Amino acid sequence: MKYPTKLSDAVHVLAFLALHPGAALTSDRIAVSIRTNPAYIRQLMSALRKGGLLASVKGHPRPALTREPDDISLLDVYRAIEGDKPILHQDTHTNPDCGVGVNIQLALRDYYDEIQKAAEDRMRTITLQNIIDTYRQKVGENNKTED
Repeated sequence: MKYPTKLSDAVHVLAFLALHPGAALTSDRIAVSIRTNPAYIRQLMSALRKGGLLASVKGHPRPALTREPDDISLLDVYRAIEGDKPILHQDTHTNPDCGVGVNIQLALRDYYDEIQKAAEDRMRTITLQNIIDTYRQKVGENNKTED
C-alpha cells in the first residue's frame, strides 16, 4: 500500500524555497531533493500557487513564498494541496445489504469528524517556520561528532 505524501512533499518544496531564497530553483532541481519527477513538482507548485502560498513566473526559476514562513500554517499547506478532503476516508463501497457494512460507516463518521477537527486545530498552530527550525535542529544534531 502506498501512503499519500503530497502534504509532506509540498512542505518540502516550501521549506526548500525558504532555505534557498533568491536561488535559481527549477522543478528539476527541487525534484532531485524529493526524489521524484519534475512534473509532480510542477503540479505541487501549481496547487501551492493557487493556494496563495507560492509566487512564480513560468520560465523564470525563482519561485518564492508569498508570506513569511511564520505566516504559513501546516493547515494552509494542506488546504492548498488537498482542498477540503478529509484526512481520514470512510469506505463507501461496503455491501449495502450487510448491517455491519452500512452501520459501521455511520458509527465511524462522528469519530472521524472529531479527529478531523482535532487535526485541523493542531495543524493551524504549526507553521512552516516551526518545521524549518526543527529541521535546522535535526541537521545540527546529525552533524555532531561523538567523542
